[in-house]
Amino acid sequence: MSDIIKAEKLTFAYPPDEGKEPVQALKEIDLSIKQGSFVVILGHNGSGKSTLAKHMNAVLLPGGGKVRVDGMDTADESLLLEIRRRVGMVFQNPDNQIVANVVEEDVAFGPENLGIPTGEIQRRVSAALKAVGMEAFTLHAPHHLSGGQKQRIAIAGVIAMEPACIVLDESTAMLDPLGRREVLDTVKRLNREKGITIVLITHHMDEAAMADRVVVMDGGRVVMDGAPEEVLVRVEELQAIGLAAPHTVELLHGLRQDGFDVPLDALDIQACAGAIARALKTVEARD
Repeated sequence: MSDIIKAEKLTFAYPPDEGKEPVQALKEIDLSIKQGSFVVILGHNGSGKSTLAKHMNAVLLPGGGKVRVDGMDTADESLLLEIRRRVGMVFQNPDNQIVANVVEEDVAFGPENLGIPTGEIQRRVSAALKAVGMEAFTLHAPHHLSGGQKQRIAIAGVIAMEPACIVLDESTAMLDPLGRREVLDTVKRLNREKGITIVLITHHMDEAAMADRVVVMDGGRVVMDGAPEEVLVRVEELQAIGLAAPHTVELLHGLRQDGFDVPLDALDIQACAGAIARALKTVEARD
């Protein structure tokens, strides 16, 4: 698979307050994201993960180094429209992305700004709403929807621009558990069925377990990078940078410390329960 996003020695500093030093948010980041993959980027507040996300479709531009989207340099202003066709952003608060009083008009807003013909916009709006399971809400007022439904409409608005990649910057942070599940199920389906690259920025460890790859940031740097079952079991290292492992891993880690022979990489609830049951049977058989 080719790279849809590639950062090379990426650095970025926010303008300083008067009399203070610049805040170095990103420090020589090297990161490649393959087309069609599902990547979660984890980190505590201030780790640089959202700053990195905003470089993925040129909301921010590098202070040093390069970011390329499908081979295009984000610093080249002439390529900005094409870059944002390739990579769509979904932010934390869906209310900030809703611009119309009717769902179908809101979803059509992006394609309209790209100059897409009316007939094609109608096709895209219909397909996008179906992709997020919101086709029954075409003529509804967005402000009457739940938080999870609003976020799915925001995702539909991005899908209607037919991007190769969707970056979700803390897009589940303001949602209740049901809303989070709706959004996560939607993006997993888009990745699996349509091959859309998903980059999910989050601090929820359970969301990381469903990805192909987990990148952990701390202090503006990438400090861990690998498959979920490789990264999320590094309990002490995660704790050292202010992150907790998923609840299942924390439980298995505690049982290990108490002498139970359990694997740490049983990430989901069913696998964790099975691992504990097998360990208990082994203890019973031994006794």
